[in-house]
Amino acid sequence: MARPWIEFIQSQNLPWREVPLAGLRGAVQCRVLSEDDVNGACSLIVRYPAGWLHAALPFACNEELLVIDGELHIGEQQYSPYSYAHFPAGFASGKWRTATGAVAVHFFSARPSIAVVAEPQDIRNLVLHVDGLAAPYTGNFHPEFPPGAGRKILFQDPDTHDTTWLLGTMPLRWAERAEVHPTIEEMFLLAGEVHGNRGVMRPGAYFWRPGDRVHGPYGTKTGNLYLFRTKGGALSTQYVAAPVAFHWDPVYDPIVPRELEPFAKETPAGASPW
Repeated sequence: MARPWIEFIQSQNLPWREVPLAGLRGAVQCRVLSEDDVNGACSLIVRYPAGWLHAALPFACNEELLVIDGELHIGEQQYSPYSYAHFPAGFASGKWRTATGAVAVHFFSARPSIAVVAEPQDIRNLVLHVDGLAAPYTGNFHPEFPPGAGRKILFQDPDTHDTTWLLGTMPLRWAERAEVHPTIEEMFLLAGEVHGNRGVMRPGAYFWRPGDRVHGPYGTKTGNLYLFRTKGGALSTQYVAAPVAFHWDPVYDPIVPRELEPFAKETPAGASPW
C-alpha cells in the first residue's frame, strides 16, 4: 500500500508514542502523521522534553525538520520556531539538546536507523539552517495562482526537484477553481485556518495527498501559514472547475485509512495544535 491518502486529520487528536524513534533519539515522543509500510519513510511530530540531551548518531536516511515550538540546539546551531534543516543520510550533525523543550515536524526518507558509515550520501542536499522568519518571500510562482500569497523555499533536491516550502496567504482570500498536481503533496498547517472541500483545517491539520487528485477550492478568513512538501518533482498545478463551489462552512469529510478513523475528529477553534 505504501502511504495511504490522508486528507485531512488534526494531528492533536493523534496519540503520543515512542516509535518509530524509540532507542534512536532518547526519551522523545512522536505523533505519527503518516508512514510508508514498505520502506518505513515517515512524517512525525516529535516532542523533546526540557533538559533533553542526546548524541544523535547519523541516520541512514535523509531527515528534514521544522521547529514549531521551543528551542532546539543541533551541534552549534540554534533552531527557534520556524527554523528548518535538511540532513542527508550519514550526516554527522553533532549533539542535540534543548533546555526549554521543543516540538518539531520531522520527515524521514526511510525507516529511521543509525548509519553504518557517518558520511553524507549527497552533500548537495545539506541545508544546515534556514530561519523561516528571515527568509524572503518569493513573488508570483504561477501565472494563474490567485493573488494574496507568498512562498518561502526551504529546500529543493537538485536531482528530483522535490521541494519543501512555507506558504503564507492573506486574510479573506478565497478561490473559485480546484487544483490538480502530478506530484505527491504533503501539508502541515502551522497557523490560521483553511476552509476547503473536506472541512475547516485548523493549526495542526495534516494531509498526504497522492498525485492527480482534484482538491479545493480553498479560502481563509484569518490568513494562514502552511508547511508544504512535494515528492516526485517540483510542484506544478493545473486549475480546473471545482466539483463543488467554495463556501465558508464546509462539513468535515476526511479521507483516512481505517486505523486513523478513531482520530478523525473536528477540532474547535483555539485548540492547542501540539
